[in-house]
Amino acid sequence: MSSTASSVSSEAAEPDFPTLNSALYREFQAERAEILRHKWLESEKQGCDIGFEHALIAWVIRHRKSWRKHRADKLAAASC
Repeated sequence: MSSTASSVSSEAAEPDFPTLNSALYREFQAERAEILRHKWLESEKQGCDIGFEHALIAWVIRHRKSWRKHRADKLAAASC
């Protein structure tokens, strides 16, 4: 019984989702990391936590287009 319980708990701890390794998910993770970085920088400037939603909107308006272009150029250069 304990071997079944341990295998179930290990499966629950490490789910095998193919989407976690997809290019789309990796791009989502990279973009989220940039938003969190932006949140931290802006929060430091203002002296208080600006919140994720505010950081998200501000980053999308100010930085998303250029970040995506730079990232696409970087990925294209790496694939050559």
